[in-house]
Amino acid sequence: MRAVIVREHGPVAQHRLETVPDPVPARGEVLIEARAFGVNFPDLMVMQGSYQLLPPRPFSPGKEVAGVVGAIGAGVERVRLGDRVMALPEYGAFAEKVVVPEAICYRMPPAMPFDEGAVLALAYQTAHFALLERGAYKRGETVLVTGASGGVGLAGVQLAKALGATVIAGVTSKEKGELCKRHGADHVIDLAAPDLRESVRAQVQAAVGKRGVDIVLDSVGGDAFDGALRALAWCGRLVSIGFASGRVPEAKAGYLLVKNLAVLGLQWTDYRGREPGRVQRVQEELYALYGEGKLKPEITARYPLERFAEALARFESRQVQGKIVLLP
Repeated sequence: MRAVIVREHGPVAQHRLETVPDPVPARGEVLIEARAFGVNFPDLMVMQGSYQLLPPRPFSPGKEVAGVVGAIGAGVERVRLGDRVMALPEYGAFAEKVVVPEAICYRMPPAMPFDEGAVLALAYQTAHFALLERGAYKRGETVLVTGASGGVGLAGVQLAKALGATVIAGVTSKEKGELCKRHGADHVIDLAAPDLRESVRAQVQAAVGKRGVDIVLDSVGGDAFDGALRALAWCGRLVSIGFASGRVPEAKAGYLLVKNLAVLGLQWTDYRGREPGRVQRVQEELYALYGEGKLKPEITARYPLERFAEALARFESRQVQGKIVLLP
């Protein structure tokens, strides 16, 4: 089979698609014959060696794969040969055949295309846990999503809207704002504006009133975080998901105290490892919302597997909106 192989960490252009032996599922494992792969910014970081979790080399990167079950190991009970499934491994997905533990394998709805199945996955899981678990969302609240046109951001916009929120999308261009509106955003604010520490709050209040927002889902960090924190309502919650701006922000405890604010972090990987049954239930909820037409992945580009470097390079140049898919 063919697989993307990382032998030494470095620029994405140095890695190669190689022919390697087919994997064999051990006890409790499932072999997936891949039909589509989701591409994420952390994949680039893993290949470069800058991610917080790095697998032993050589390895195949990739965290999202959809396909058909081609073999099962002893003790597998939940999935069967021929099932259409999606899986969320920590790495190893960018291969024509992928072996994963049954616990992180999710049976897809019968009518879901493989490309959509591959990406109604990590970003939506992240958005769900950020909004409901960490953000303690209650129906009817107001939610600000920064980096709203990206994979996690757009999933957050869709999910919050599906669950009855008033949604504000924070973006850096008119084009990105229009994309977010098509996916349910009620309001759009400009994160390319000067002095975000002040302008985010001003834009939010102009959109929804002086009270501000109940929840912020922040994947940008930096100045956007600083401004979003000031835009929170009394007892508001900011969930930190990532730092796409490059600056890890800091919050002063005195300001949190005065407004009874909470700043929380989300590392979704921990839930997959510690509570796989819970992740399974969340995926079923996401599939149910998909079946109701309330969630729809925005796939903006598809590449054959041999052009993986071209696909990942788009993350380096900040060109990604929605999701990118690789096809074997």
